Amino acid sequence: MQITAPKKVVNAWAMYDWANSVYNLVITTTFFPIYFLAVTNKPEWQNGDAVPFLGMKFINSSLYDYSISFAYFIIALSYPILTSIADTRGNKKNFLRFFCYMGAFGCSMLFFFNGNDLWVGVLGLILGAMGYAGGLVFYNAYLPEIAAPEDRDRISAKGFSMGYVGSVILQLIGFGLVLAMPEDAGTASRITFLLVGIWWVSFAQITFRGLPRFNRKEAKNVNVFTDGFAEIKKVYHEVKQMPVLKRFIRGFFFYSMGVQTVMIAATQFGSKTLELEDTQLIITVVIIQLVAIAGAIFMSRMSKRFGNLPVLMSVVVFWIGVCIAAYFTARHKELGGNAEIPFYFLAMAVGFVMGGIQSLSRSTFSKLMPETKDTASFFTYYDFTEKIAIVIGVFVFGAVHEYTAEHGGIKNSILSLVVFFFIGLMWLYAALYKQKQESAAA
Repeated sequence: MQITAPKKVVNAWAMYDWANSVYNLVITTTFFPIYFLAVTNKPEWQNGDAVPFLGMKFINSSLYDYSISFAYFIIALSYPILTSIADTRGNKKNFLRFFCYMGAFGCSMLFFFNGNDLWVGVLGLILGAMGYAGGLVFYNAYLPEIAAPEDRDRISAKGFSMGYVGSVILQLIGFGLVLAMPEDAGTASRITFLLVGIWWVSFAQITFRGLPRFNRKEAKNVNVFTDGFAEIKKVYHEVKQMPVLKRFIRGFFFYSMGVQTVMIAATQFGSKTLELEDTQLIITVVIIQLVAIAGAIFMSRMSKRFGNLPVLMSVVVFWIGVCIAAYFTARHKELGGNAEIPFYFLAMAVGFVMGGIQSLSRSTFSKLMPETKDTASFFTYYDFTEKIAIVIGVFVFGAVHEYTAEHGGIKNSILSLVVFFFIGLMWLYAALYKQKQESAAA
C-alpha cells in the first residue's frame, strides 16, 4: 500500500507550481500578449497589425497564436525522447531543471524585445513556452510517486493553488511597475518579463533541493530516439485495453483544445474584440487567478462527493456556456453596447473552472491509470495528448481569426471552440457510462 510522502517533499513539489506559473500568467495570459499586440501595431504596416515575418504577413494576434502552437508542437514531439532518457538514467529532476532554465531564459530574453526585432519576441516566446511545457511532464510524473491515490486530488489542487497565489503576487508587482511608470509602460512590462525569469529560477531551487530521485536505473543500451516513441505506443495499446481510461483520455484531448486555447487567447479577445484598456485586462486576470484558487479547491471537494467524471462533465458544460456567452458579448459590443461588465462576469466564470478542470484532469488520469512504476511513460502519454490538443486548438483559433478577419475574427474563433468542448463531453459521458457498467459487473 502506497504512503504519501512527507509534508516537506509534497511542499517542495507544489513549490514548482509557485515558480513556473508566473510564466503562464504574465507571459502567456496578460502582460506579454498586451505588450506584443501594442508594439506590433504600426501605422506603416498594412491595417496596422499585418506583421511581416519570415517573408509573409500575419495578423499580429495570429502570429502570437502560431508561435505558441509551434512551441508546443516541438515539445510534444520531444516528450517521448526526453522521458526515455530520463527513465533510463533515472533522473527526472535534471530534466525538470533543464526546462526550468530554458523557460526562464526565454522570459528574460523578452526584456530586449521592443517591437523592432520581431524575432527576439517570437524566439523568447517559443523558448518560454517550451521550457514551461517541457518541465510539466517531469513535474506531473512525480505526483503518483509522492501521493497515495486518496491524496492525489488534494495534493494536485494544492499545487495549482500555490501556482495561482505565486503568479498573482508577481502580477501585482508588474502592475505596480506599470502604475509607477505611466509614461513608460513598455519599459515596465519588459522589466516584468525579466522578473518572471528570475522568479522562476529562484523559487524552483526549493523544488530541486526537496524532491527525491525515483526509479533509479542502471544505464542500459537503448536508442532514446526510438524507444521513447515505442514506449508511447506501448502505453497507447495498454490504454486501449482499459475502457474507462481510453474514453477519458479521448474526452480530455478534445476539451483540452478548448480550455487551453481560451486561457491563451482570453487577453487577445478582451483587447482586440472588446477594446478594453490594458489596465482593465490586467485587473481582470488578477481576479481570474484569485477565483481560480477557490475553484480548484471546490472541485477537489466536489469530486470526493460526486466522483471525478460527473464533476468534469459539469465543468465542460459550463465551458460551453462561457464560449457562447463570449460570442454574444462580442456581438453586443459590435452593436454599440458596453462589454466591460459582461467581460468581468465571463472572467470570473473562466477563473472558477480554469484551475479546477486542470487539477481534476491530472488527478483523474492518475487514478484511472494502472498501478505501475513506469509513471513517467504514462504521464508522457498524458502530456503528449494535452500538448497536441493545444497545438491543434491554438492553431485553429489563429487560423479562424485570420481567415474570417473581415467577418468577425476572434469572435468566430471563440465560437468554434464549442465543437471541441462538445466532443469532449460526449467522450466523458461514454467513460462514465462504462465505469458504471464495470462497477455493476463487479
